[in-house]
Amino acid sequence: MNTFIAIEPERCIGCGTCQAACSEGHRRAGLQAEPRLALVYTSQVSAAVTCHQCEGAPCLAVCPVDAITRTEEAIVVSEQTCIGCKLCAIVCPFGAIHPSGTPISGVVGTSFATPSQPRGTSPLLAWDIGVYTCAVKCDLCSTYDPEGGPHCVKACPTNALYVRDATTLTGIRKDKMKAAASANEIMMSRASNEGGTHA
Repeated sequence: MNTFIAIEPERCIGCGTCQAACSEGHRRAGLQAEPRLALVYTSQVSAAVTCHQCEGAPCLAVCPVDAITRTEEAIVVSEQTCIGCKLCAIVCPFGAIHPSGTPISGVVGTSFATPSQPRGTSPLLAWDIGVYTCAVKCDLCSTYDPEGGPHCVKACPTNALYVRDATTLTGIRKDKMKAAASANEIMMSRASNEGGTHA
């Protein structure tokens, strides 16, 4: 059973605290400061989108330089190995991998001002001269704080995020089954009452 961070959208207030905690934790570890989860806003709901640590892991299968590996805790990206091809982001079924750019210092990586172009509709199409791009995705904070657990979960002020694993899934499944059984009893009771009224 894969472990990943899940969200209860009805609790999410879209404050971005999870992103800030993720960014700060990775920055302190010397990794890309880009948050490993995204916030999606609609008129009805806001919710975090994060890696589901897929069993089949299409991102792992498609990486041409083996920058993505499976550890005991999570599927992780080696920022030093990643070449920024963005194939992993293209194949991710959840849109949970995105590119992050870091300006390269030195003669070879000198950035030159280029004519501005209209921004693409997708960050996957963006590129800048002199900026090294690598993939970022949720690693459950296992690359730098395996004992502390995901920082976004601890930082969420409304407890909208939680770590989903075999234990929590069993509890959630039981709760859903109880709710379905209760709803079924109510519907059966209403049907029998309505049947008795019409008779």
